[in-house]
Amino acid sequence: MKGQQKIGQCQCDVLDETRGTPRFDISVQGRYRSGNGLARHVPIVEISETGCRFYDRFGRLTPGTEISIKIVTIGPIIATVRWCKDHIAGVEFERPIYGPVFEFIRDKLARAEEDAEED
Repeated sequence: MKGQQKIGQCQCDVLDETRGTPRFDISVQGRYRSGNGLARHVPIVEISETGCRFYDRFGRLTPGTEISIKIVTIGPIIATVRWCKDHIAGVEFERPIYGPVFEFIRDKLARAEEDAEED
């Protein structure tokens, strides 16, 4: 069964059979680079310990592409593009982000960016 659950300031998908970790809606800036290409700035809209989802206005990523991604000040993190649809890309991190680093991204950085947008 799939549903939504509010956890703190974040919206979280309740786990179903297809997901191994919960994902959280966030709104932070990131940057990705594929190969030796230019860094592309992207808004990251969702994160879990094992990956993230972002809006890629360039729409040039394809499933299977390896990228390095920076989430605000964290990274680079090696990830593989798993899917792309309508300029939204979903990537899986090579190594999961656990514990305090994940909580920092999810809670502190997302909240700091929301506060900055309100000013």
